[in-house]
This record gives sequence, C-alpha cells and structure tokens, in this order.
Amino acid sequence: MAELKARTACGDELPLEIGSAQLAELDLGPVTAVMVWGAEKELSAAMKEAHGVAFPKPNRSSGKDATRCIWFGRNQALLIGTAADVGLRDYAAIVDQSDAWCAVSLSGEASEDVLARLVPVDLRRAQFKRGHTVRTQVGHMMASVTRIGPDSFMILVFRSMAATLIHELKQAMQSVAARRA
Repeated sequence: MAELKARTACGDELPLEIGSAQLAELDLGPVTAVMVWGAEKELSAAMKEAHGVAFPKPNRSSGKDATRCIWFGRNQALLIGTAADVGLRDYAAIVDQSDAWCAVSLSGEASEDVLARLVPVDLRRAQFKRGHTVRTQVGHMMASVTRIGPDSFMILVFRSMAATLIHELKQAMQSVAARRA
C-alpha cells in the first residue's frame, strides 16, 4: 500500500537565493475566499471586529504579518492567516481555500527588477507601495502580487502552477544577477 506524505506546494525547491534576490515559500495558514453578497461596509466592520482587518479597497490589502486580507477581484478578498469567523456568513460567502494556493515571498534589492521581467504592471516602490496588491500575470500565469515590505512581495498562484512559478522566477533571478555582475 502506498504511503502518502503531506507536501507543501513548492516541495523541496525553496528557499532559493540568486544574486540579491531571495525566494521562499510562505506558510499562510488558513486561507478563506470572502465574497460580498450584502453591504460591504457591514462586512468590513464585522471583519474588523472578528479579525482586526477590514475588507480591502480595490488593489489594496489590510493587516500585516500573520493576519491579512487582500483584494482579489470585484467584491472578493482572501482572508489569510486565521480561520474566518462564522459570523461573516451574514454578509458574504466564505470558502476555505487553504490548499488551493502556492504562496511565495520574493525579496531583496533585485526583487523589483526580477518582477519587471515577468509582470506587465509597474511594481516600482513609487507607484506600488506597501499594502498595494494586483491580480495580474506572472509570466503566463494568473497571479496575485502584493507588496509586503520595502523590497518584498507576496506572490500567489494556483497550487498546480507552483513548479512553473519557481522556474520562471528562478530564470528571471538568474538573468538579473547576470546583468548586475
């Protein structure tokens, strides 16, 4: 009989450091899709009371570190780091997606240059500040990119795309490192 073992989305491929960029897998804990069906203002107040984070405005995230809520599309967000309070069901559909996503952190001085090779959005610090988030492409994959620090980004793709994400980011990291050498 086969023995099944739990694996993270990135397996043994990370962490990775090339030049002045580091790539690491993130353990987000519980991940819940929150889709507004009532009044967003009331949902935001309920989220603030239950989790300390508000429902985010478009292209923004709320919260820091362990508990965060990121905009994920019109009337949609992902609550990360804590299980959703059942009281949120009065204002939104809530769906556990903890195993659906691959989350990585790209950080370091070269992180903006690495993403500039793969993302068709201006992610420079002057335009894309901490807490800004965008649904876009990374290479040819749909992704969510959130600035979580001065030189760090959280990137989410479907779990099935983890190996492709690592491959594309690794190539871009190598290319940027070679140009800086």
